[in-house]
Amino acid sequence: MEERKGLLLVSASYDGSSKRVLLKLYDPEKQEIVIFPSAENHQPYLLTDLSIEELMSNQQLINHHGFDRIEEVRKYDLLEDREKVFRKIIAKDPLSIGGSATSIREIIGRAWEADIHYTWCYIYDTDKKPGLYYDIIDGKLVERRLETVLEDVVKPPESQYPEIRELIEILNQPIPFMKLSSLDIEVKPPGPNHVPDANKAEDPIISAAFKSNTEMGKVYVLDDFDGEEYDGTKKIVHVSSEDKLLKEVFKEIKKYPFLVTFNGDKFDLLYLYNRAKKLSLNEESPLEKGKDYINLVNGVHIDLYRVFFNKSIQNYAYGGVYKEVTLDAIGKALIGKGKIALTEDISILKPRELAEYCFRDAEITFELIANKDYLLLKLLVLFMRISRLPMEDVVRHGVSTWIKSMLLSLHRKNNYLIPRQEDILQLKSEKKSEAIIKGKKYRGAIVLEPKPGLYFNLVILDFASLYPSIIMNFNISYETVRCVHEECKNNTPMNSPHWICVKRRGIESSVIGALRELRVKYYQPLSKKAETPEKRAFYDVVQRAIKVFINASYGVMGADTFHFYAPSAAETVTWIGRGIFTELVETAKNLGIEVVYGDTDSIFLRDPNPNDVEKLIQFMREKYNIELNIDKVYRYGVFSQRKKNYLGVTEDGNVDIKGLVGKKSSTPKFVKQAFHDMISILSKVKNEEEFNAAVESIKNMINEYVEKLVNKQLSLDELAFDVMLSKPLDDYDKNTPQHVKAAKQLERELGIKARAGDIISYVKVKNGVKPVKLARIEEIDLDKYLEVMRATFEQVLDPLGIEIEPPRRSLKLKDFM
Repeated sequence: MEERKGLLLVSASYDGSSKRVLLKLYDPEKQEIVIFPSAENHQPYLLTDLSIEELMSNQQLINHHGFDRIEEVRKYDLLEDREKVFRKIIAKDPLSIGGSATSIREIIGRAWEADIHYTWCYIYDTDKKPGLYYDIIDGKLVERRLETVLEDVVKPPESQYPEIRELIEILNQPIPFMKLSSLDIEVKPPGPNHVPDANKAEDPIISAAFKSNTEMGKVYVLDDFDGEEYDGTKKIVHVSSEDKLLKEVFKEIKKYPFLVTFNGDKFDLLYLYNRAKKLSLNEESPLEKGKDYINLVNGVHIDLYRVFFNKSIQNYAYGGVYKEVTLDAIGKALIGKGKIALTEDISILKPRELAEYCFRDAEITFELIANKDYLLLKLLVLFMRISRLPMEDVVRHGVSTWIKSMLLSLHRKNNYLIPRQEDILQLKSEKKSEAIIKGKKYRGAIVLEPKPGLYFNLVILDFASLYPSIIMNFNISYETVRCVHEECKNNTPMNSPHWICVKRRGIESSVIGALRELRVKYYQPLSKKAETPEKRAFYDVVQRAIKVFINASYGVMGADTFHFYAPSAAETVTWIGRGIFTELVETAKNLGIEVVYGDTDSIFLRDPNPNDVEKLIQFMREKYNIELNIDKVYRYGVFSQRKKNYLGVTEDGNVDIKGLVGKKSSTPKFVKQAFHDMISILSKVKNEEEFNAAVESIKNMINEYVEKLVNKQLSLDELAFDVMLSKPLDDYDKNTPQHVKAAKQLERELGIKARAGDIISYVKVKNGVKPVKLARIEEIDLDKYLEVMRATFEQVLDPLGIEIEPPRRSLKLKDFM
């Protein structure tokens, strides 16, 4: 292979025919993907503590078609804090290790490190770093660190965490311009109530649109002639047959190293793949099918639906700005652009109208990844660097997998034994606190009883990453809580029932600590102080990427599905958190500050003296090395008796709503509008007199909406609940939520098959629910909608002394009989 320099490692997959890992590297200069077959003689393996004699006498193992050889290796067991000897069984292919009833893992029974994706093992063992640069020299892949200049304005933190220097060098590597295009397709259904099935691909593809960062936009439309036209923003290509259309689409796909879709794994690319098979165009297709995804043979597929469905992306990277995971909702929330609303079925659109509709979807998809100087794309590259995962795995997996991979790579790098889940649970399952919330495994955070009523000048103090700070400062990790050392058993901070190791730094504590130190003491300051706007913007992206990992760390550690889950470690975090929070509340009260409310890591203070607030902040910093910040100042706040429910109005009139039903995306439009009207009234209040007047206005407004409801003056659209299907309809087998019942009615009575990601609109009727398409206004259940209004408003209206009641009906003769 010719020498190439400065290639970005973006993908890795196993090729069964050559029994090698194929690496995909992006050449920024030539703007193309280079495929490099791995040159190392790396093979799949597992570890066992069975002796050589036991293994060699196992004829089923020795005669296994995939068995190659046995080696002896030493690994350091963190759970037992000692080195141990294992036998390494090496196989000829990954499926021989695990994946079937006759694999080596099942034959020997006692196995370690036997359930890790082989491609990941290759990456860890050969020290490959996705998202970093490589040269191809003499047929070998050589890591290339581009020169990075450390900023003078902020020095890297002097720290106890050895990972920091390496992380800075990795994260500071530049991210190149990446040639890409978005793609959206449209399919002609045989009728107005038919949703195309991507697995069967029986209906013709009638349009495909591309929006790229290197060429003019392009839309292919199926028509009765061949020709091109330019409308000022894009080229519209008319194609006379579907065969021609697909061939042109496949040629276009091959031009781009990165292809971006919205739900391409489950629809656009899946449909193209299956349609090509049906039309015998397999050899033309640049697509390859995996178990539940579609990849590009010579490129990388980025499915934004999977990215935005990731809760950590939604909450930590984008601050919960979008509520529904649809192209329309996300487009409107992030770039102010939504889908074109259709007034007629797509099958009867004229070619130009179809081109506009299809291109708009491709345009939104492109702008979502290109928005703010490719913020999302840069985040994905940084997630690759931190997690050590290829691009497709970052896109298709959640943050728990990212953190798992990060920890797996650290174990391999340091020659630590990767423990089995049962090993951890056997030693770390003891729990000492009872859960207050049903379904939880141990007691969680403190939520103070709110003081119902109206409060002016509320200051909200918020811990900066409380649980990650506890993990860092108290050395909490799966191996350090309830460690094997007798001398550590007296180290029980906050009188925790579990002791914490004092002899060695925990692996989870170390990496979370390093990331937190980097974000707080290096990248956050650099995002404000670096010398150029470009550098400040880059450092801001880096600190955002780190924030996702930090904020998700405890949630991952406390999930019983996580590979390194240790109940005693998770319980210790919340135990210490409760102790610190209780001490904060008591300290505030001792300073004479009235505490109105508190929840997990936030405390609400009524009209506090600024000097006292500073004393609280300083106290937490000095005693626990935890940052306490002024998160917000509310002009006033309204609290009900319910926990986790309040309304606060900031000085500039913004209204924050916590846990209130009116904020939920599924709430009917008329309730949302009434709620919005109420919020608008409350946002203008500046003193108690204005507040009392606002209460009267709200009473009148609520009564007007109730009258409209009772007199059936609202449309079905205004009464509809809009809820997204989060998975395929057939997967709802254990319970049937209301929107699923409505979707099944649509399928049963109209033949409309809803799919994951679709929004189901339904109304509440006397006997349950009905989809809007099947309902009549006379069927609406008035009592259920009044209950929705009560549930929505009473959380705010309770402390205001307002009740929602239906208007009294007129008395009739039969009422006296």
